[in-house]
Amino acid sequence: HSVLAEMTRAYHKRHDYLISALNRIEGFECRPGEGTFYAFPRATGAIETLRLKDDGELAKLLIEKADVATVPGSAFGAPGYVRMSFASSMGTLEESIGRIKRVIMP
Repeated sequence: HSVLAEMTRAYHKRHDYLISALNRIEGFECRPGEGTFYAFPRATGAIETLRLKDDGELAKLLIEKADVATVPGSAFGAPGYVRMSFASSMGTLEESIGRIKRVIMP
């Protein structure tokens, strides 16, 4: 197997994990990505449930309370969404999802 094929499999596995895990968080909806290293979940349900003003406040909450960095979707013309990278280890992704759940679904 080539290094490229191995890397492609690893990223595909991380992608599949993150999309599935995000869809299990109350208030998040995420479709599979199409060739990037990012998930772009719709988080309007979580924003409303937590009584936040917008995706910017959600991103701020996640960095301050969950220690998870996201980018508000508004920066990409998609209010109510957040962008998350899966270009990290599976362990980091699993830990990040756990932290997000503790903040979103206490």
